[in-house]
Amino acid sequence: MDTNPSRTSSDLEHAPYTPLLDNPSPARIRRHFKGFAAILASLIFLLSLVALIINQSQESLPEKNHNRSPSTSRPTESFSEPEPRGVAQGVSPKSNPSFFSDKVSYNWTNAMFSWQRTAYHFQPEKNWMNDPDGPLFHKGWYHLFYQYNPDSAVWGNITWGHAVSPDLIHWLYLPFAMVPDHWYDINGVWTGSATLLPDGQIMMLYTGSTNESVQVQNLAYPANLSDPLLIDWVKYPNNPVITPPNGTETDEFRDPTTAWMGPDRTWRITIGSRHNKSIGISLVYQTSNFTTYELLEGVLHAVPGTGMWECVDFYPVAINGSTGLDTSAQGAGIKHVLKASLDDTKRDHYAIGVYDPVTDKWTPDNPKEDVGIGLQVDYGRYYASKSFYDQNKQRRILWGWINETDTETDDLAKGWASVQTIPRNVLYDNKTGTNILQWPVEEIESLRLRSTDFTEIVVGPGSVVPLDIGQATQLDIFAEFEIEIISETKHEKYGCSGGAVDRSALGPFGLLVIADQTLSELTPVFFRPVNTTEGIVETYFCADETRSSKASDVYKQVYGSTVPVFTDEKFQMRVLVDHSIVESFAQGGRRVITSRIYPTKAIYGDARLFLFNNATGVNVKATLKIWELNSAFIHPFLFDQN
Repeated sequence: MDTNPSRTSSDLEHAPYTPLLDNPSPARIRRHFKGFAAILASLIFLLSLVALIINQSQESLPEKNHNRSPSTSRPTESFSEPEPRGVAQGVSPKSNPSFFSDKVSYNWTNAMFSWQRTAYHFQPEKNWMNDPDGPLFHKGWYHLFYQYNPDSAVWGNITWGHAVSPDLIHWLYLPFAMVPDHWYDINGVWTGSATLLPDGQIMMLYTGSTNESVQVQNLAYPANLSDPLLIDWVKYPNNPVITPPNGTETDEFRDPTTAWMGPDRTWRITIGSRHNKSIGISLVYQTSNFTTYELLEGVLHAVPGTGMWECVDFYPVAINGSTGLDTSAQGAGIKHVLKASLDDTKRDHYAIGVYDPVTDKWTPDNPKEDVGIGLQVDYGRYYASKSFYDQNKQRRILWGWINETDTETDDLAKGWASVQTIPRNVLYDNKTGTNILQWPVEEIESLRLRSTDFTEIVVGPGSVVPLDIGQATQLDIFAEFEIEIISETKHEKYGCSGGAVDRSALGPFGLLVIADQTLSELTPVFFRPVNTTEGIVETYFCADETRSSKASDVYKQVYGSTVPVFTDEKFQMRVLVDHSIVESFAQGGRRVITSRIYPTKAIYGDARLFLFNNATGVNVKATLKIWELNSAFIHPFLFDQN
């Protein structure tokens, strides 16, 4: 039975939080403190923040500079020799083989590795996983295919793993859907997409790496459409159905999309590539039968300076609507989203624009926010996303790959690598008119257990408030924040890059998730409003991994972006915590940040949750509703032995 205790600001009249050294006079603090342990914890947090500012701790952060650029772009990750796994085979890097070679590996224990496995995110029982492939709904089951190495926890021997679910949360592993066993895919059954035809047929197009490492497009289809599990798949005898066109690099031509039907009643697909090494492009092919294709003149779209486009996604969204659209939907009241995974930067970018079905050209609404130079699907550890139209509930569902930031040695030791995000529902944000909204599918609510409410908790400048919720490793958190300005503010050039220790007048403030009691490990998820030279408030939404782990052999970054917040809105975030994965959604899903963290102390029963306000000039009033989440059932399908 659910319980729902509620806490208010008056309940926390003597709540334990401690101002930082440069906090305004204690007379301005609204609450007093009680409890030696909590005071000690807050003091340690104070000292750790000061130490981080002075010494930049284990992860070097930019030196404090009140005139810094507000840019939040994370640096392109560089890799030392030897070459990362996968590059020689013509795909984006799939390892960090020597990135941390100058550092001593952390003394990981089996208990630490075991805790990192998620409780309700999809991941295989063992070994390597990357891109989601061909998601679809068929005869009562959601199907997820994925890039998988059945032999090891590092990339290679890419096979299509296969799992089914009745609700996108509880999953059953099935036998491999496709393995690399023909000349046209012997070096890997790579990323692909499913198209559901009006007569019920399912066409699966995928990239194969040939015996000569040429990237070609192949066709497969179910052996038995009456099988709800779609266990057996047949590869078209005359594969490949598309080979690289003249002038295209043979190792830069991959990842066909779901097909859409044009006004001439023939199908189109688009495939990512590049031109002249630096221009990202999306080619368009036309077909009437999925076995023969014609390359159309020109490209769907191209953006100079963005490099190779892979895992392209292209789909319609309704300008005014609460449901998703079939991929072939066109007409009035519809925009089209074009998304590309940028091989050069390992980021998923998208833009919203207008598709002309006659010329097969797409034009962004705002050229300054074009694909690869504007919005990202997710500003954290996220790549190779793929969407599908769920005809069961009339919605568009988005999957994404959360890759690792530790070393191959660590992945081999723990026996697995990578996780898929929680599936997200995608809609057009008709309030901004400039972005999509992403939100966890409603089925995640079936995992909710005990809930706790906190109402109008006031957090003074430089303060931390522990939230007594019990288990803090599997959570669904809704938080709203209001600010009360208590000192004069001025124009400041801040962003996310300085992290949660970088104090400004209006921020940062938010949550400390997966933190230990002494706050030696913590992952802040926060807002940072700033006054601009135009006299308006611009808000950043950020996640700071720099103190998420004591381990030095993992990549820890500050992620984030600006997020639109209207005057009639509070600062709102939803955070899904699942052991080593944190998915954070701002303002109803206008911006999303996924974090992959590797704590060594804040694990099992030692993980805690805190509110914090590290601003210098505002009190923050927070209202929260927090659910503890159950574990999902993710196991092999038990076939009838008979």
